[in-house]
Parts: sequence; C-alpha cells; structure tokens
Amino acid sequence: MLKLPILFLLLLCLSSFTSGEIKKLKIRSDNRPMILFERFGFTHTGQVSISVSSVSVISSLATSDPSGLGFFLLSEESLIQVLIELQQNPNFCVLQSNYIQHLFTFRELSPPPNSSFDRAYPVTSPNEYSLFFANCAPESKVSMDVRTELYNLDGRVKDYLSAGLTQLPTLYFLFSLVYFGFLAVWVLVCLKNRISVHRIHGLMALLVVMKALNLLFAAEDKHYVKVTGTAHGWDVLFYIFQSMRVVLLFTVIVLIGTGWSFLKPFLQDREKKVLMIVIPLQVLANVASVVIGETGPFIKDWVTWNQVFLIVDIVCCCAIIFPIVWSIRSLRETSKTDGKAARNLAKLTLFRQFYIVVIGYLYFTRIVVFALRTIAAYKYQWVADSAEEIVSLAFYVVMFYMFRPVERNEYFVLDDEEEEAAALALQDEEFEL
Repeated sequence: MLKLPILFLLLLCLSSFTSGEIKKLKIRSDNRPMILFERFGFTHTGQVSISVSSVSVISSLATSDPSGLGFFLLSEESLIQVLIELQQNPNFCVLQSNYIQHLFTFRELSPPPNSSFDRAYPVTSPNEYSLFFANCAPESKVSMDVRTELYNLDGRVKDYLSAGLTQLPTLYFLFSLVYFGFLAVWVLVCLKNRISVHRIHGLMALLVVMKALNLLFAAEDKHYVKVTGTAHGWDVLFYIFQSMRVVLLFTVIVLIGTGWSFLKPFLQDREKKVLMIVIPLQVLANVASVVIGETGPFIKDWVTWNQVFLIVDIVCCCAIIFPIVWSIRSLRETSKTDGKAARNLAKLTLFRQFYIVVIGYLYFTRIVVFALRTIAAYKYQWVADSAEEIVSLAFYVVMFYMFRPVERNEYFVLDDEEEEAAALALQDEEFEL
C-alpha cells in the first residue's frame, strides 16, 4: 500500500520545480512514507543545513525503530535505481538504499523530552538533489518542526539560489529595463497618433507597466532570496503585480480579438461571457500559483494545487482563442454584403495573423518552456526563463505593432483599385479556420 505513494513522490522529482530559500515548517501527525521538501542544484561548495526540534513519533505498535525515520538526499541519476529497488521489494525502506546520500536518522536525535537535531552537511559531488524525509516505521505518525537551509558558498558568501537560477535577478532586471523602454516608445507612438488612439491602446500601455513592474519585483525577490534566504516582502509585490499582469494580458488579448474600441464600441453577450469566465479563472490560477510558490511539495495538497493551476491555465488559453475566431468569421460574413472587399481583406489578414501569433505564444510558453526546464541540465535552468522572456517580449512587440494607433493602417485600406482583387481573395478558403 505504501509503494504507490512513494513511487509517485519519487517521480515528482522529475518535475521542473526548483526551490531555495530558508524553509521553516511544522509537520503534525503525518503518516506519509516520504515527504519531499525541496530540490536544489549544488556546486562543489554546496551545503545542507537541517534543524529538527519538537520531535514526536506516535505508533500504534509497541515500539518504532528510530533508524527507520530520517532525512536523505537523492540525485536524479540515482532516482531510477531507487525506483527499481522499490519495484523489486515492496517492503524495501529507501533509507537502506546504497544510491542515496544519508544525512541522519531519528536514532541520532537528542534524548526526550527535547528531541532535536541540528547539523550542516557539505555536498562534495556537484549535482541537483532532492531533500527527502522517509518514514519506514509502519503505522507511525510523525510531528516535528523543521528548518532547512540549502545553499552554495561563493567564497564565504552564501548563495541561496539553485546553481541554475543564480543568474535570474540580473536577467529579470535587464528585461524590466527593456519593458520600461518599450513603454516609452509606445507612449511616443500614441502621442504622435492621438487621433487614432483608442481605449484599447491605453489598456495595452497599462499591460506594459504591469509587465515591467512584475519583472522588477521578481528581480528584487530573487536577489533577496539569493543573498539572505528570504524575500523580505518583495514576494508579496511580485505576486500582486504578476496577478494583475496575467489578468490584464488575457483581457487585452480577448478585447483585441473582439475588435473592441477600434472596430466596435461595445462587446456582444458571448464576448462578455468569455471575459466573465477568463478573469475569475485567472484569479483562481494566481491563487494556485501563490500556494505553489510559497509552500512546496511538503504540504499534502501541493500536487492538487499544481493540477488546479494547469487545468485553469489550459481552459483560459482555449477561451481567449474564441473571440479571435468569431471576429474572423464575422468579418468574412460581412465581406459578402457590404461591398468593402479591400478593407475586409486587410482586417481578415490581420486577425488571422494575430490568431497564429497567439497560438504560437501560448504553445511556446506552456509547452516548449516546460520541455526546456525538464531536459536542461540543472546548471542551465535559467535558459528556459530567458527563452520564455524573449518569446514574451517578441509577442508583445508583434501584438503592439499589429494594433498600433496609426492613421492609415491595415484597418482602413480603401483603395478602389484593389477591390476586385480583394473580393477574389476573400472567396479563397485560406481564411477558413
């Protein structure tokens, strides 16, 4: 009965999360056979510090063997070997494996009533390790207060970010500067073409502000974690602006997809319903993101929150596509009756290109980035974050360029000489989705 949850937890090590920081948590009456605390990339100067206090073990049996409860490190390379051992022997205790790096067992605790343990361990072999607690004592419930510090030493300075993430503060700060510059350019474009500015362009400017501030506070958050092991409150600002940015991004994509403000001053009922679905779901996704980011796999519902975030994100990504498809179909139907073929052809081309751009952006940031995080060596985890930010910036630039406030842009092509050619083009099945 214990083998399945152990296998599932070990396979969870293959997911893309990597933590750092100084963790403090309370475990109360927990009977899980294994608890995954965090995963961290160590250099040759890595250190693991574990402090355990207020330890108590309640067993329905007469006694429990303290050597069957303890902490250990497991590398990704050794994971397969441990899985094989568990498959071959369902009653196998992972603490007996030769493929793990033992830290300590409850046999080394100070005597009760003040059962505690505090020690630091050097990591001599650079690699990415997962920190586990194993409970091989049958029918036992464990309660304890745990404090963990995982870090690498840079000289005498502690670096609490994983070896593959230590570049993130600089990366996020540089991209925040790029977005502030992008905002300045967008404001100049809007001022230069005031006659063609619509309400959607104001929302787009606000989106860039949220993105720039989100990256700035992400840089501060990671910097303080890197230096001190705690975020010092910057994580609160990071989550606030991340939530606002994500909700605003999906809202802007939906509004652009409907043609709101530049093609029509109102939203149809079905378009309002999409917003009413997307915005609350994004709020739920952000709540799940905060729970995932601020806790860890050691809480019992951590996997559930990951599933909630994944499902909600997929639903939102699908929902924002519908308004673009509706606009393309509406423009195609309108082109058959209003006699403005060239103008409708330009609009159809623009919305079709926007449809492709949105699909490409969602595919890359949801699938390709996840694949990069999964397959990249632990020292190069920052590459996935760089790729995500580069593609996001490209998406913003293309979207803003396509729907910029220009007096004579693709929306207003009215050249009579092109009407006949445009009418023929509109009959082509190319514009069917």
